[in-house]
Parts: sequence; structure tokens; C-alpha cells
Amino acid sequence: MRGLASRGAAWLLVALLLLPGAWLLSPARPAWAGPVAWQELTASAEGRQWWDSGSLRLSRQGRLTVLSRFQPAPDPDAAGETSADATAEPRGGAVPGPRSPRQAPGTLYVMELDCDQSLYRDLAVNGLPRWGSEWQPAGPDDLVRRLLIEVCAAGAELLQGQEGSRG
Repeated sequence: MRGLASRGAAWLLVALLLLPGAWLLSPARPAWAGPVAWQELTASAEGRQWWDSGSLRLSRQGRLTVLSRFQPAPDPDAAGETSADATAEPRGGAVPGPRSPRQAPGTLYVMELDCDQSLYRDLAVNGLPRWGSEWQPAGPDDLVRRLLIEVCAAGAELLQGQEGSRG
């Protein structure tokens, strides 16, 4: 048992030492120099989506990268309350309206966008790199499609400057 615990501790130490190095070598790490400037898209049945206008960068391949946040729509079945709980009178005497269901936590993505082909891929999810992630079309996902449109429009100047430096 003691050998197993020391082996686990050794692996944990190795992981803690390697993760910062992997992050530094990541091709699309966002710059965290200032506060985020979230731009919210119109919510859909899938949920809500934001992108950080301050994180727009060009990848080494000349594509846009951006930090985004997705929050799924609340699950009405996950409210966990009865109708009596939702209308119970609080201590202050004021009667609240029905309580909203618990909101699922959001997920942070570092996305790389191919604006010419309307494709995207996730380079990192909640800070963990996604090595070798595949390019995906926005498809029927309205939030991703609108994110591509807005971010590519906002990054047009960056992309034009990059094209001008090539030729």
C-alpha cells in the first residue's frame, strides 16, 4: 500500500511540473494582460455564448483565436423543488416569484477559427489543451455559427494586416 501511495505522489509531482511547460508551449495560449471584454451573443435554446474581444489573436497559421464561454440553457427538470418550495414565504415577509432552476456552470474555450471556410476547433477547454482537435463546421449550432460571424468580422483587420505582411 505504501509503494502505491508513493508512486501516485510521484506521478502527481511529474504532472504538476509538466503542465506549466505544456501550457507555455501551447500554440494558442491567450494573453491575460487585461480584463476580459465579454461580447454576448443572443441566447438560443441551447444556451448562452460570449466571446472576449480582448483575446482576439492570430495563430501561427494565420487564423483567429478567441476565448469564449458557453453556458447551457437551464434544465427545467433539474429544479429540485416542489411548487410549495418555490412559493414559500421567506423570513422577511416578501413573497418571491417562482425560483429559476439551477444554472449549469459555463465552459471556457480557446477556439481557433478558419473564417474563409467557416470552420472552428477547440484548442483548449477549461484551460486543458485539446491536442490534435479536428476542424468542425458550425453546422446547425446557431451559437457557434453566430460566434464565427461576429468574431471573424471583429478580427477582419487582424486578418488583413496578416495578409498584407505576406505579399
